[in-house]
Amino acid sequence: MEIYNGRPADENGRLSREIRTYDFLDWLGIPYQRTDHERADHMEACNIIDAVLDVVICKNLFLCNRQKTAFYLLMMPGGKKFRTKELSAQIHSSRLSFAEPEDMLKYLDIEPGAVSIMGLMNDRGQNVRLLIDEDILGDDYIGCHPCVCTSSLKIKTKDVLERFLPATGHDYQTVCLKGEE
Repeated sequence: MEIYNGRPADENGRLSREIRTYDFLDWLGIPYQRTDHERADHMEACNIIDAVLDVVICKNLFLCNRQKTAFYLLMMPGGKKFRTKELSAQIHSSRLSFAEPEDMLKYLDIEPGAVSIMGLMNDRGQNVRLLIDEDILGDDYIGCHPCVCTSSLKIKTKDVLERFLPATGHDYQTVCLKGEE
């Protein structure tokens, strides 16, 4: 895998959601590094990419409440285990579960395996609440997919929090996940 600065020179064969991600980041003037790779739709595959980009790619979970009236995007370190009960108590929402793929497409224009904070640029109605584990906030860089799971980005955490999120109209809530029984 090679590392590139910015968007691909040849955009042929790339999905429009990926190109829109690069367009949005470029419009905001946010620099990023990128690598292209085989499908990486689970954390084990992302571990190889981590080493290439020298960043930890976040585990991104798209969740909802039982009634499907509240949707959440949770960013956490890939090595942590997700415990529903632990998160539910912090955000005061019981009965959390994984949201349906149809809801991912509807709100984030993302398919399973490519869930990423970048999808918030597509959530113009601010229907999705962003939750970030405190350990992610301590890293200088965030690793994520550009709305597809065949490329990965390395972006400064500060740029994501201070430039990207405000441009999408989203804020975030910090959560503290231990990932223990």
